[in-house]
Amino acid sequence: MNTGKTFGAIFWALFASMFLMRFWFAYRVWRTGERLGGDRAARQRMGFWASFTDQLFFLLLAAIVVHLYFRGGNLDRFVFPPPDWLRWAGCALGITSVGLFAWAHAILGRFWSPHLQLRPSHQLITGGPYAQIRHPIYTAIVGWLMSLALVAANGTPFAFAALAALHFHLKIQGEEKMMLEQFGDEYREYVKRTGRLLPVW
Repeated sequence: MNTGKTFGAIFWALFASMFLMRFWFAYRVWRTGERLGGDRAARQRMGFWASFTDQLFFLLLAAIVVHLYFRGGNLDRFVFPPPDWLRWAGCALGITSVGLFAWAHAILGRFWSPHLQLRPSHQLITGGPYAQIRHPIYTAIVGWLMSLALVAANGTPFAFAALAALHFHLKIQGEEKMMLEQFGDEYREYVKRTGRLLPVW
């Protein structure tokens, strides 16, 4: 078995599956008549640095994809030699992350938005992964990026994971402030029994 080709196929499968999931759930929200774009209030809640890291992340990601496609994935200076078991562990992390991503979107339903805005008649969702983690979608994205690094045996996705973690740290501040303003003591109690990105046992 050509392990290089196997892990290469797994890498692209994980890469594509996350974006297909996002497009599918965005389409489902759009079908309900909800707005996908952020309004002016949402942009103000994000703040400058959260907005900046958001745009930087996607610009860099697009640049990497173009590089991989047109130059045959030549990012050799960032390659590291992990054992195969670690790459398979990365595969398991990737599948788990994509599953968590899909689960969280399915539980949110029409209340999901990529921007800091609430839907009409918005409810505080505390079921599914939200019973333990307040921001499981962010957890899934960081885990997915780390899995890509392990599967590809390339450190580039680790840099994206760090940038994503910084972006989510900045974004969460505005998001939780918005939720506190909307749900008050109900959200404060929810915060006490959950973790931001990982479960609290």
